[in-house]
Amino acid sequence: MLKWIDIVKFTNSGNPVPAEKVVKTNEEWQKLLTAEQFRITRLKGTERSYSSEMCSLFEPGKYACVCCGTLLFDAAEKFESGTGWPSFTQPVSENAIAYNKDVSHGMMRVETVCNTCDAHLGHVFPDGPKPGGLRYCMNAVALKKVESDERKATFGGGCFWCTEAVFTLLKGVSRVESGYSGGRIDNPTYREVCSGLTGHAEVIEVTYNPGEISYADLLRIHLSTHNPTTLNRQGADAGTQYRSSIFYRNDEEKAIAQNVIAEMQPFYEDTIVTEIVPFEHFYKAEEYHQDYYANNAQEGYCQAVIDPKLKKFKELFKSRLKDTQDTAITKHE
Repeated sequence: MLKWIDIVKFTNSGNPVPAEKVVKTNEEWQKLLTAEQFRITRLKGTERSYSSEMCSLFEPGKYACVCCGTLLFDAAEKFESGTGWPSFTQPVSENAIAYNKDVSHGMMRVETVCNTCDAHLGHVFPDGPKPGGLRYCMNAVALKKVESDERKATFGGGCFWCTEAVFTLLKGVSRVESGYSGGRIDNPTYREVCSGLTGHAEVIEVTYNPGEISYADLLRIHLSTHNPTTLNRQGADAGTQYRSSIFYRNDEEKAIAQNVIAEMQPFYEDTIVTEIVPFEHFYKAEEYHQDYYANNAQEGYCQAVIDPKLKKFKELFKSRLKDTQDTAITKHE
């Protein structure tokens, strides 16, 4: 999660490396853009406040650069700032946007541009909502709405190395990230979470397509691939950070979670103690935790703990596996 200190570092010390660069002349851009799009994005203009209905649109989807189509923001990070311009708390990725000092109008501001094509987007300010505290104040003309069926789900089921390894293999799942949720402090570190004092659980954030796999089925798999009846413990891992959790984003997800737990309870002799709590924030874990099993399959923990879990998962949910992953699992068994 980016914070103001990160923006300052990018502005002063160099921007993140983009996935690609798109370079065109102004004449080429003029042929592709409307006059207003060109004025805003290529000539660093500013649209009139409250001039776009985008300010009041909050349905699911993504927002891309109107010039090059690079994805910049997720609607889940959009909020009502009361400024008259669409506002977001975070970009979709750290390297989606670049930052420049702007001393125009007699003040010091930080300009945001598309990191792919250098299109002027707007500015970023340190007065946004917690936990990141950022407000990306964007010109609506610089963005285009991209419809997306993707949804996010957040689960805790013990060590996130294990849960990430399982959910990465599912059809309909496009991304799984390890992180922390449910605690009392912002941007916790792994060491802080392991102390058990932050209140955070080790969790995964699953990005999935509900047209391919339902939220209910994700929950069924979640409850079948860890022990939901042990309080604050998974195997040898003990502590509140290893608690079994479902973080719901709306009342519908809460009801589904309650129904799935009731459905799964007869399969367990002991009572399911999985907590069902409202989702607040997901803090991505340190980079070395991401794709941990894929990058460390020969390590002792992976072979002793994760390999048997994946073998059982594969037997139970073979029809749910991505076709390209079958051989990837087999070679570690």
